[in-house]
Amino acid sequence: MKKIIHLIAAARPNFMKIAPLYHALSLETWAIPVIVHTGQHYDENMFASFFKDLNLPKPHISLGIGSGTHAEQTGRVMIAYEKTLMEARPDLVVVVGDVNSTVACTLAAVKLGIKVAHLEAGLRSGDRSMPEEINRVITDAVADYLWTPSPDGDENLLREGISAKKITRVGNIMIDSLVMMTPAIREEKEAKKKGLPPGKYGVVTLHRPSNVDDESKLMALADTLKRVSEKIPMVFPVHPRTENKLKEYCIWDQLINTPNMTFLEPLSYKSFMSLVFDCRLVITDSGGLQEETSFLRIPCFTLRPNTERPVTVIEGTNILTTADRLLDDISNINAKAINVNKKIHLWDGRAAERVVKNIKCLLDIRLASTEGSLG
Repeated sequence: MKKIIHLIAAARPNFMKIAPLYHALSLETWAIPVIVHTGQHYDENMFASFFKDLNLPKPHISLGIGSGTHAEQTGRVMIAYEKTLMEARPDLVVVVGDVNSTVACTLAAVKLGIKVAHLEAGLRSGDRSMPEEINRVITDAVADYLWTPSPDGDENLLREGISAKKITRVGNIMIDSLVMMTPAIREEKEAKKKGLPPGKYGVVTLHRPSNVDDESKLMALADTLKRVSEKIPMVFPVHPRTENKLKEYCIWDQLINTPNMTFLEPLSYKSFMSLVFDCRLVITDSGGLQEETSFLRIPCFTLRPNTERPVTVIEGTNILTTADRLLDDISNINAKAINVNKKIHLWDGRAAERVVKNIKCLLDIRLASTEGSLG
């Protein structure tokens, strides 16, 4: 009897994480992967393009939750997903990342006695002011199976008292998507379309509330970016939240007239990563880009005081910085030892294979003892 496996996604990074696993499970005769989109973040045009890029079908289940406060989103997802689970129980629920839907679907499932696996478990920034950190801690505390991307994930979970039997290191699933998409990304040639010389420009992304919601901090970042552009041309695909704040604080008009800065609307994954592939450096506050640039061996300057991905700093190309230090850090880039030949262990594009193998093992164990249901 085939096993139904729910893959939970709420935002664009989630789809990046479930895509390789969906494709790997689709090749298995015993599995029926079901994409559940909570609708926490949704734009029909954007997602149509995203699904096409990742070769994903439309979500099999759409909860249509929409925006709201953290409590509103979490509560609505729990209520809606619980109804889905009560109508038809899957054999396993796989949650990814650290958004509100991740913890909400985990709680809904475990309260009904349905097994939950957390893909990208064990990440910790140590900063409880980040809503994502709360989501990570709670999800890992109650999920049944924890799939980690790197040794620090294992160590964090063990330190929190979680049994080693629950933990399996599978590697970084985001790198699977990047490897899977590389041929299509290279075909985009986005730098050439924009008239940018390969290896001689930088890419900027900013969206975190801690950076863009504070007027003085955003003004300082804008001033620093203008000065960076005097040294190297910058390309800035502007997140809607960031653009709204730049306009609200009357920074937008002066910033868009900055020489050597090219402003773009949000890009598809393929187009954006095409820019990254050919750039000299990245300035960001994103989580995923810290991983992708480390895999690509491209210097990444992360505008955050901490990171839940410390392996990107220790073994990758990531540098934590601030608006005050950014210019100096960029100036010192050639003095920093970045081993372009070094690869982070298990960041090899085969994490989905290891996850599928682990699921099969778990199912086989359950089949031997309880006649076939993980639930």
